[in-house]
Amino acid sequence: MSQVANPDSHMMTAANTNGAATAVDTHANGNGNGYSNGHSNGHHSFENEKSSLPHQAPLYNGGGAGKQLSRTLTPGGHFADDDLIAIANNHRRIANPLPLGVFGFSTTTLLLSLYNIQIQGIAIPNAVIGFALSYGGLAQFLAGLWEFASGNTFGATVFCSFGMFWWGYSVILIPFFGFMGTYNGQPGIYAKGSPYAAEAESAIGLYLWIWFGITTIYLIASLRGSVSLFVLIFLLWVTFIMLGAHAYTGIKALQTAGGAFGIATGFAGYYLGIASFLSPYNSFFTLPVIPLGKKD
Repeated sequence: MSQVANPDSHMMTAANTNGAATAVDTHANGNGNGYSNGHSNGHHSFENEKSSLPHQAPLYNGGGAGKQLSRTLTPGGHFADDDLIAIANNHRRIANPLPLGVFGFSTTTLLLSLYNIQIQGIAIPNAVIGFALSYGGLAQFLAGLWEFASGNTFGATVFCSFGMFWWGYSVILIPFFGFMGTYNGQPGIYAKGSPYAAEAESAIGLYLWIWFGITTIYLIASLRGSVSLFVLIFLLWVTFIMLGAHAYTGIKALQTAGGAFGIATGFAGYYLGIASFLSPYNSFFTLPVIPLGKKD
């Protein structure tokens, strides 16, 4: 409900969100500006029961111009404007965190997958640590936190989970933590030709199989999302199968296959990220993601 405050009056009645009116002692000047010095004193009848704007804040006469100025009150009880952008309870839009999270994941996955197919003879994947700690780890984890703030449970869970995956994988590779060296009895030193190399590889394989199980849950949950999202998670699911099997068996063809599926996963992620990044506001074209959920 809304009321028009007369410049000569010191009282106006405004409706709150619970249907109760609040009497406010307002000292208004001729320009419609003023300050309030009152509080709710119980339920009062509305002076304008036929108002079509149930969340409209008080209207003010625009001085001598005779125009009415208004401020809209949201269902949460806050003014819907940008005057006090630094105030915490002001309603603000949160930017879409999906492109950041997907780009971070896809870039790190693509780089590691190129190492898995041993492009240009590269067999040691430790150079991926920089991406795994920053873009794939930190950036993706932060994107997950912003998905929490946006109310997207699926996106928040997936991004935070895989951000932690890359951090965990980095701990395995970084010599400082001595994870691989413990299988040789020499912290910080690991060689595939050592007597305990098979045990170390099996430990990594188990790590990958655990993430295969987690990804299976995400794959099921993505069935009502979009084709692009489902394809991305499905390719990642297959990648974990291949790499986990390679770690257990040592069959090089499985590592190469895992690298190939990982590369496909990276590009599928780029497509989803670009599709989410482009909009009619910043691009002359958009990319379809083909929703799978029920349409209204």
